[in-house]
Amino acid sequence: MSVRDGVGPTADHDPAVGELRRMLRADQVLTDAVSLDAYAHDDAEWAAFEPPLAVVLAEREQDVSAVVRLAAASGLRVVPRGAGTGLSGGANAMARSIVVSLERMPRIVEVNAAERYVVAEAGVINDTLREVVAGHGLWYPPDPASYRISTIGGNVATNAGGICCVKYGVTRDYVLGLRVVLADGDAVALGRRTAKGVTGYDLTALMVGSEGTLGIVTEVTLQLLPLGGREERAVVGSFASLRAAGVAVAGIAAAGIVPSALELIDRTCVDAVDAWQGLGLPHGVDTMLLAKVDEVGAVGAELAASVARIMADAGAVSVESAVDADEVDRLFLARRLAYPALERLGPVLTEDICVPRGAVPEMLTRIQATAREHDVVIANIAHAGDGNLHPLIIAPEGDEAAKGRAKLAFDRIVDECRELGGTVTGEHGVGLLKLPGAREELGPRVIDLHVAVKRALDPLGTLNPGKAFPA
Repeated sequence: MSVRDGVGPTADHDPAVGELRRMLRADQVLTDAVSLDAYAHDDAEWAAFEPPLAVVLAEREQDVSAVVRLAAASGLRVVPRGAGTGLSGGANAMARSIVVSLERMPRIVEVNAAERYVVAEAGVINDTLREVVAGHGLWYPPDPASYRISTIGGNVATNAGGICCVKYGVTRDYVLGLRVVLADGDAVALGRRTAKGVTGYDLTALMVGSEGTLGIVTEVTLQLLPLGGREERAVVGSFASLRAAGVAVAGIAAAGIVPSALELIDRTCVDAVDAWQGLGLPHGVDTMLLAKVDEVGAVGAELAASVARIMADAGAVSVESAVDADEVDRLFLARRLAYPALERLGPVLTEDICVPRGAVPEMLTRIQATAREHDVVIANIAHAGDGNLHPLIIAPEGDEAAKGRAKLAFDRIVDECRELGGTVTGEHGVGLLKLPGAREELGPRVIDLHVAVKRALDPLGTLNPGKAFPA
């Protein structure tokens, strides 16, 4: 849906928009059609959205509080937004809503090297934070594929993972505390800055992954790790089939090896990335499995050798090892570029399922069967080490029949995932796209618990309603 048909001027006459202009500077309140169109949705190609009344570019926590209070008093909805890189529709606007962007809150407030934490506003870019703390000899591990452009606030809202999460965990594992604007506009501090703490319910963890439905995160305190003490080695296996690569993934898990990364990209991804960037990737192979271990010295060398043996035993056509940092980065760059490379081929419907590691071979086999059954192109990328698979269903631009088949394939993959004991979203969030699957996964009683929490914290339904869980 577009907003290029005079919506901006109409919105300007809404009393709430007039009040926003009185509360904030003119350049913080956007109502022109181009801006409303740009901020009305995230990167989920096929998730529904409607034009907001206005976009507010918040520059401080007080701005967020003022907008939320106004919305609650006016019967409006507030949709929080980071960089708009989400892939589930979690930041999509709806009728009678105000989009609050936190992109103008990019300040790193404190880096405490002694206690190993950083305090950052919600608009800080993930990669910027990583670079800043590295200057203090510290490391923030969560690295979603969008780490160069996604915000820390958005990462918290979706509990983002990334390539490192198989060994080092996801965003929730690093969030010590938050500042959050609640549904009545009040701001509260949650969590702690100490290494331990169990005072009260863990409301910090509740907020992480709640997709802005319970509160709007304005500031985050993140635990950090020492930067040193790692020695990266990469092992890359090329396989003749997707299933064979899946067998290698299951074998690595069964051997008790926890790699620092274990990523999968299939032939469609490899060809798309190389055609776009010319990285010199191998052609003619069906699937590449990219493993990384970071233990130092002889221990790391032996783990890398074990991973290589498991790949060979699973039927790898070839296995290569790399210790040169530039070569390791080049190979993993192909994984990070897979999604934008595929977007160049047409609109992409992105899955985000997660299955038990032992079920990876079967799930990959079922995905290929679904592609054949529905006559669609499905490319596969995956955080294979933790069973988090991202089948990407591609439909040619303007081909409505293909789009319809893609939606059927999407639903089928979700069903197959649940049959294998998986979950419908590993890291992208439920947003709008995964509501039907979430309904089946959670069940009526657990959905009732979600509704009760939502009503307790947001009785008027002001904050991002209709997202994160099926009501």
